[in-house]
Amino acid sequence: MKTEKKYEKLKNILSELGNFVVAFSGGVDSTFLAAAAQDAGADFTALTVKTPFVPQKEIEELEELVEKLSLNHKEIELKLEELGEAVENSPERCYYCKKKIFGEIKKFAGGRIIVEGSNTDDIGDYRPGLKALKELKIRSPLLEVDLSKKEIRELSYSLGLPTWDKPSLSCLATRIIYGDKISKEKLNKIEAAEGFLMERGFEQLRVRDHNNLARIEVGADEREKFMDIELIDAVEAYFKKLGFEYVTFDLAGYRSGSMNRMLKGGTDE
Repeated sequence: MKTEKKYEKLKNILSELGNFVVAFSGGVDSTFLAAAAQDAGADFTALTVKTPFVPQKEIEELEELVEKLSLNHKEIELKLEELGEAVENSPERCYYCKKKIFGEIKKFAGGRIIVEGSNTDDIGDYRPGLKALKELKIRSPLLEVDLSKKEIRELSYSLGLPTWDKPSLSCLATRIIYGDKISKEKLNKIEAAEGFLMERGFEQLRVRDHNNLARIEVGADEREKFMDIELIDAVEAYFKKLGFEYVTFDLAGYRSGSMNRMLKGGTDE
């Protein structure tokens, strides 16, 4: 099916849901889903669940996006201790996190249908969070119409959405090696480290925390830019000031789900 026909099918689905809730993170997929719902003339609320796993910069950008799109938007905030077993950071962390977050969304929805932005690129990866969505009967309309990430970006561009070329996002918890319990201190350290690199112009990046060893990943096309002695010295000094004992650079560059190499299966952001 052509992309345009998939989009029309998506709008038909959304227009028939009645009053519903969109799980809204401000990323490429949920922004496109909310915009498609607007285009379809649907009656919905965009709901964001704020947790310490989400960088403050992303929250600020999300709030600007809400204003730009004139969304009917609400927020719920969860503290780290409210995320339960997700904080223990087992390979099933995403399952426990999604179960908690979407459980709160279900309470807010009060029986209304809830939709979220999973797409065909998410199938086949190691994403235990999808299991939680299935158990909670959360709908994924982008999957239902077989839209890929590439198609979502193309449609987002045609709709004039500022997120059309936004780098892939994932929560800060994905930066911490499995089995290493998540703390606010570790999350703050990773957020500051990534912010330092973003301020220097890097766009697609991750700072992975391996028991206090920082492994820096940048986009494949940004690796050469990193090979500057003054920059390397500045990064090493700042990261050690944050508390990292060792600072390393991953020669392969950014790969979605590189923390999952120890696991059998696909990837997690």
